[in-house]
Amino acid sequence: MNISMKDKVVLVTGGSTGIGAATAKAFAANGAKVAINYARSTDAAQAVCDEIKAAGGVADLFQADVSQSSQARDVVDAVVRRFGQLDVLICNAGGLVDRKGLLDLTDEFYDQVLDLNVRSVVASCAAAIPHLEKTRGNVIVTGSVASQIGGGAGASLYAASKAAVQNLVKTYSKEFAGKGIRFNSVSPGTIYTLFHERHTKPEVLDMITKSIPMGRLGKPEDCAGAYLFLASHDLAGYITGQTIEVNGGQFMA
Repeated sequence: MNISMKDKVVLVTGGSTGIGAATAKAFAANGAKVAINYARSTDAAQAVCDEIKAAGGVADLFQADVSQSSQARDVVDAVVRRFGQLDVLICNAGGLVDRKGLLDLTDEFYDQVLDLNVRSVVASCAAAIPHLEKTRGNVIVTGSVASQIGGGAGASLYAASKAAVQNLVKTYSKEFAGKGIRFNSVSPGTIYTLFHERHTKPEVLDMITKSIPMGRLGKPEDCAGAYLFLASHDLAGYITGQTIEVNGGQFMA
């Protein structure tokens, strides 16, 4: 058994920073042709692509806001036109957007969070299914420990949206198993990325760190191996509808 991704085509949505960037690099290092999707972080996405190419890997950039269904469909089609196939879809695009308590929520904010974290997954998966059926490929969705333990202050919609997509994984895994398509999710704990740099106070991060048995916050690279494992038919070909928690012991299912 091996974890080689040679000649596999992998689309990573939200691949310009954080977990998405680390995962894109990991797949490229294992032989995959990587499609890096980004919405606005052009410079960061280009830096990831350049790093992959400098190391001898194959990558290309695909700009699209996958929270919009039409753009999610377009980026999947563009990747298949560029590389000829699609083997792995990693639905990583998502985010908190902002911290807002229940009484401060507006319909516009609700739509923004749910579109980013849920609609992006639904639309990307729907667009990818015909291509994944041809390659007997698979989908990996980025969840969150918040789906299990609830969100922090002002993160109720984010936590609920991540619970929703992790449930979609279970449903889709049953719906498409007969077509040879697997669906799984990776559920990161508190991983120090721009997400927490922007939205979480240092004192809160210190408190969270003390609660983690391994005694530190996670790094994006800590998550990449779980995606590689789940994507590998040799290693995980009989695994579908499952979630791998990557959190240093912060939550134990």
